[in-house]
Amino acid sequence: MTQAKTGDIVRIHYIGRLTDGTEFDSSSGGEPLEFTLGTGQVIRGLDEHLQGMEEGDRSTVTIPSDDAYGPHRPDAVQTVERASIPSEVELAVGAQLQARTRDGTIVPLVVTGFDASTVELDANHPLAGKDLVFDVELVQIVKAA
Repeated sequence: MTQAKTGDIVRIHYIGRLTDGTEFDSSSGGEPLEFTLGTGQVIRGLDEHLQGMEEGDRSTVTIPSDDAYGPHRPDAVQTVERASIPSEVELAVGAQLQARTRDGTIVPLVVTGFDASTVELDANHPLAGKDLVFDVELVQIVKAA
């Protein structure tokens, strides 16, 4: 059989969990996820794990945070003046906001705390600093490289 390799377009079914068993994402009940291996379309650890698998193979892999969304970076947590947030934005811990950098890049932010004068915003990916567990099935190698 053909083994998946860099450049192949593959389809997978997956369930993503934290190490405590909390599910954070899944393709269950939907179409398989399709992407090109080795191009950075999925986290590095999952991409590397799929290399060498054959159609129909199933496996479970634990991916350390460094090979997933990276470490949680304290420097990505900022406190800003409440006045810098548009007044129509209703603040709540866990609320998702967006900021635009000077070069036009949109940065997703999560409100982690606030009071009458300041708002704490976290630009880390919500899964940063977490080891991830994936149950994967290589459904199909759509096009071999």
